[in-house]
Amino acid sequence: MNICVFCSAADLDDRYVQPARKFAESIGKGGHALVWGGSDTGLMKVMADGVQEAGGKLLGVSVEFLAHKARANADEMVVTKDLAERKAQLLARADAIVVMVGGTGTLDEATEILELRKHGMHGKPVVLLNTAGFYDGLKAQFERMEAEGFLPIPLSELVFFAEDGAAALAYLEEQVRARG
Repeated sequence: MNICVFCSAADLDDRYVQPARKFAESIGKGGHALVWGGSDTGLMKVMADGVQEAGGKLLGVSVEFLAHKARANADEMVVTKDLAERKAQLLARADAIVVMVGGTGTLDEATEILELRKHGMHGKPVVLLNTAGFYDGLKAQFERMEAEGFLPIPLSELVFFAEDGAAALAYLEEQVRARG
């Protein structure tokens, strides 16, 4: 399975790094590939290192203005002209999507992927990995959107909130198996 992971390229606190490292190892040991923003910095580097060290493949999609930060030893690296093309390539190469902790770029990626899913533009499972309660506020917002009629599909069909990488990976494997 090709798992697209959206996450931060910033160096972060251990409460985010350690769970990410464990999740990355699980992806690699499971024989899965990491599809990611291609960066060799921050949490993106932690994920790439962990997947690669555990035997998984790395499929990076960088963007021209960040190409100088791209990982040199990825199994595949594509460089796009802009962020819109990058997001399209990431989605096209993925069987499933996981949104990890991140800033505005990660939030932008998450909302676009969810909007496309909401409109039936893709049926790939999406997980928000809620490490250390990072997405508690967003989860509450989505629940309010659902309760007040802003979501045309049930929240449970739009996104799965996982508290750890093991739950995220189990959900994705189940969903991809069910899709055939």
